[in-house]
Amino acid sequence: MTTSRTTDVLLTAAAPAIWGSTYIVTTELLPPNYPLTVALLRALPAGLLLLLIVRQLPERAWWGRIFVLGALNFSILWAMLFVAAYRLPGGVAATITSVQPLFVVFLASVLLGSPIRALSIAAAVVGIGGVALLVLTPNAALDALGIAAAVAGAVSMAFGTVLARRWQPPVSALVFTAWQLTAGGLLLLPFALLLEPPLPALTAQNWIGFAWLGLVGAALTYIVWFRGVARLEPSAVAPLAFLSPVTAVILGWALLDQRLSVPQIAGIGIVIASIWMSQHAQRGARPTVLAKPAAR
Repeated sequence: MTTSRTTDVLLTAAAPAIWGSTYIVTTELLPPNYPLTVALLRALPAGLLLLLIVRQLPERAWWGRIFVLGALNFSILWAMLFVAAYRLPGGVAATITSVQPLFVVFLASVLLGSPIRALSIAAAVVGIGGVALLVLTPNAALDALGIAAAVAGAVSMAFGTVLARRWQPPVSALVFTAWQLTAGGLLLLPFALLLEPPLPALTAQNWIGFAWLGLVGAALTYIVWFRGVARLEPSAVAPLAFLSPVTAVILGWALLDQRLSVPQIAGIGIVIASIWMSQHAQRGARPTVLAKPAAR
């Protein structure tokens, strides 16, 4: 890889690595059993803050696309992941959602005309195996609704990743992130208000948790993520999400005294190998160039 592309990959990889802290922050710092409210407070305040910074709204032609992307990348994705997390053991949910890079390979071919490379498919399959070793336990219980939610979350993220590449407005990643976060938060607002009770009085720990998830886990990381989506092929970006369960397991070991087994260590190595394979598959490939539709 060229120095520029290596920098893009490493910077983009920082986003899912940081997302791996979501589980420990949610379980240790936030009130339990508020999935929609937590998703709302992760998205909307961060989006509004970024809007205050950029002071730019989409032109009329982009509103529909921004709300579709906000739904796919934030509203549906986060709602489904929280439902899966509450109804499935974390290992089952993480393993199912790890099929997302495989979806991206085929969606990018259909929607972007990207070639389907055997090495990209192999990398995705290897990565799924690595995640399974990392987080799946033999006695994991299954729940039909939880499995459906995990699959829906994976499909939503796959479509969001590919369409964010296809629908690139003529603005910076900062502005693009502000629009999508705000749209996603607005879509979550009525569901959180109608389906969940009000939050209890927040403690200092709760505030720290919400600040981390909103400012770092949403605003900062998604600016970096959408920058990578604009610069790299989707089949190179999507496998970087495998780093999220790696970070989650390492943080559990470092901060919660959770045991790190030999299969988990092997899983970390396999995940890293799959990411290397996915990047190697793009060597010498020309980036997909898309015509940007003019805003009216």
